[in-house]
Amino acid sequence: MSVENFERMPIWYHPIYTEGIHPDARFPRERYARLVDKILKSPESKFIEVLEPREASREDLLLAHDKEYVDQFLQGELDDKKIRRIGLTPWTHAIIPRTLRLMGGSVEAMSHVAKTRGLAANMAGGTHHAHRDFGSGYCIFNDLAVCAYLAIEKYNFQRVAILDLDVHQGDGTASIFEKDERVLTISVHCSKNFPFRKSKSDYDLEIIPDLGDKEYLKTVEEALQICSNFNPDLVLFQAGVDALETDALGLLKVTREGMKKRNDMVFNTVLSSKIPMVIFMGGGYSKPIEHTVDSFCDLFLKAAEVNHQILNP
Repeated sequence: MSVENFERMPIWYHPIYTEGIHPDARFPRERYARLVDKILKSPESKFIEVLEPREASREDLLLAHDKEYVDQFLQGELDDKKIRRIGLTPWTHAIIPRTLRLMGGSVEAMSHVAKTRGLAANMAGGTHHAHRDFGSGYCIFNDLAVCAYLAIEKYNFQRVAILDLDVHQGDGTASIFEKDERVLTISVHCSKNFPFRKSKSDYDLEIIPDLGDKEYLKTVEEALQICSNFNPDLVLFQAGVDALETDALGLLKVTREGMKKRNDMVFNTVLSSKIPMVIFMGGGYSKPIEHTVDSFCDLFLKAAEVNHQILNP
């Protein structure tokens, strides 16, 4: 890849992110297609390169997941109880290739960051509710966990921080890395939201329902200080925007401007220390969905600007 391409932040995206979910599913599948369209029409898109991901391999999945669970999914043999726990129903014939492309987008972003030491993103993922041997909450496999293991075992990173700012706790991620001191798990989430039986992250910073920008940003600041104290050589950022006041599942009252300030705080932290970062899209379920799309567009455009600054000092 040329230096010119390195200057642009790659974001992995595939139409199957939308098309692989049934139109009747209780999930805003159109957010992916609307987001890529909005980004590409923005003047700031000159800092972004949209790429199509390959499918993740079975070996990639096995880094973070139980063999029996992986094979049951890949062979279409999960029982109805396990499928209901995941959601995204009714499943289409494309659920397997969609999942592999989604995971592949995160794996490729991780690989890119290992080479460039900048930023890269997946326009999906952040599937933090997937545990080692089962899926949950719209999450089949945990791309954050797979990327953390790739970072350590393939790319020789030593200390990986998973910064999860989705409004829902990253319970699957917390359980997978419960006894792994190489990976720090930080979750900022609403105390009364899904999952109702929570795991134990290294740091769980809970926010009570109905709080807005001031309290949210104060908690994010605390999370970033914890992250910095860990002295990571890689940050995996679960960047869900479901804390927005317009979100149907969030229970918080963060404004779009508050979410922009959150992004600035996160990116200023990695910029000041030149820490590589992979960005995972995470949750966002606003009604109308345009509010979610707008905030994700803000996120990725700001990330691309920061990536340009890191790689072109």
